[in-house]
Amino acid sequence: MKHVLAIDQGTTGSTSLVIDASGRIIGRGYREIPQHFPQPGWVEHDAHDLIACTRAAACDAIAQANVMPDVIGITNQRETVVMWDRSTGEPVGRAILWQDRRTAPRCAALAGESDAIAARTGLVVDPYFSATKLEWLLSHDTIAKRAERGELLAGTVDTWLIWNLTGGLVHATDPTNASRTMLFDIGALDWSDDLCRVFGVPRGILPEVRASSASFGTAGAGHFGAEIPIHGVAGDQQAALYGQGCWRPGDGKNTYGTGAFLLLNTGRTRAPAGGGLLATVACDETGAAAYALEGAIFIAGAAVQWLRDGLGIIERAADSERLAASVDSTGGVYFVPALVGLGAPYWEPGARGTIVGLTRGTTRAHLVRAALEAMAYSTADVLALMRERSGASFERLRVDGGATENGWLMQFQADVLGVPVERPDVIETTALGAAGLAGVATGVWPNAAGFLATRQYRRFEPGSGARAAGDGARSWARAVRAALAWSRDTA
Repeated sequence: MKHVLAIDQGTTGSTSLVIDASGRIIGRGYREIPQHFPQPGWVEHDAHDLIACTRAAACDAIAQANVMPDVIGITNQRETVVMWDRSTGEPVGRAILWQDRRTAPRCAALAGESDAIAARTGLVVDPYFSATKLEWLLSHDTIAKRAERGELLAGTVDTWLIWNLTGGLVHATDPTNASRTMLFDIGALDWSDDLCRVFGVPRGILPEVRASSASFGTAGAGHFGAEIPIHGVAGDQQAALYGQGCWRPGDGKNTYGTGAFLLLNTGRTRAPAGGGLLATVACDETGAAAYALEGAIFIAGAAVQWLRDGLGIIERAADSERLAASVDSTGGVYFVPALVGLGAPYWEPGARGTIVGLTRGTTRAHLVRAALEAMAYSTADVLALMRERSGASFERLRVDGGATENGWLMQFQADVLGVPVERPDVIETTALGAAGLAGVATGVWPNAAGFLATRQYRRFEPGSGARAAGDGARSWARAVRAALAWSRDTA
């Protein structure tokens, strides 16, 4: 039986899974990665930590599995960038994370070019993406001159890991990661010379772009005890989309974590972005490039965490399911959890959390239920806009992330959407997606359908609560308007 090592390099840690051809996870490793905050708004990693923790987590997984994997798949935090010396491999400073906001003034100055940039990249001009991070690193005269002389290389985290694992032989990325840099023309599926000029990034420091299921070289024997080929590379959200089997136009997934990330596959058609939605590159069932719409909801599970840690009205997040089910409705209470602003489809950073409909009869159970309902209504709002923009049919939603363990929430989500919600047996779909890309490319599974056949899903069908959920959606929209009015009325 063949085995895949799935490497999932995330923001707070590196996870590795060894997965056999039957889909079983037989080995697991995890190492936390420190973050550094040298100034307000700055968020960094030591790039050495990224490779060291990834290597250690993978070795732990291999040791637990007691088998040497046949192939490696990699998924990663997307917009984080590293720059390093081509000859020595020494990083030029720390990695700058996707969360870092140091380039906000530069992004504001680019407002006049935002439409042209969006037309090529599908992205909004924001410090979230990689281009202004690279521009900031290159603003140091010495570094810029070294880059022009061809002494430096740069890339997102996948590129940094691949370069190290292959001993500097491969400097490459895939289209899903490249599409998050704001330097990649997602229509041409290539780096944009015009955008490289805008941001002062020499094209020669950027990695080669290979298909997500292509060969990315071989990890040297010194890392894991044997040489292992690397196939299958994708950014975390696109890897989750693949891991959920969302390969056809109209297939969508939502990851319910601290926030929520929705991706809708639009196939060969690039749907128009806007309204808080991004156009991005995803994968079809073969690992070739496809398009997707992406929407980010800033607060999802974090609303329940706030009820626990901020208000102290629940002891454990898991208590939310029992409390929500203990009441027939929210009693007219609606909670718009704009605790850090509103993301898609409203995109109002100045919005703040708003609770409406409180009465003397309101209990903690009503407020907890309102927080869970907010996740479902927010998801429905984003998916409605995605359907409108893409024209794609939408027949189901596949879900993952910690909040999906809440069966009440998943049933309510199905009632709100009016389509089935499907939850996999293993919710670590980001790592599974990397494994699937690698395993399908190298024969661990005969094809994508064979990979998906190793998964089992629990299906939540729209039920008797659908009518009440629909009525609640109208009141939810009214509550959102109240939150937006508060943020926009500064008189």
